[in-house]
Amino acid sequence: MIVFDRLWAKMKEKGISQYKIIHDYNISESQFTRLRRNEVVKTEILDRLCNILGCEIEDICEHVKDDNK
Repeated sequence: MIVFDRLWAKMKEKGISQYKIIHDYNISESQFTRLRRNEVVKTEILDRLCNILGCEIEDICEHVKDDNK
């Protein structure tokens, strides 16, 4: 499973709020809901978040091995 726990830490580190990203960079609230739930997110959104935060993909998400597989 891909988890986005690192995203929240990176946003805090950079001092960029979810509100700012939604309103200034036009990433929808529904995409943030999907990120919070570790659901499927378009790679376009991940690319935009990396550009906004000035980071690499591994700075905002990570793969966690599923226990049941």
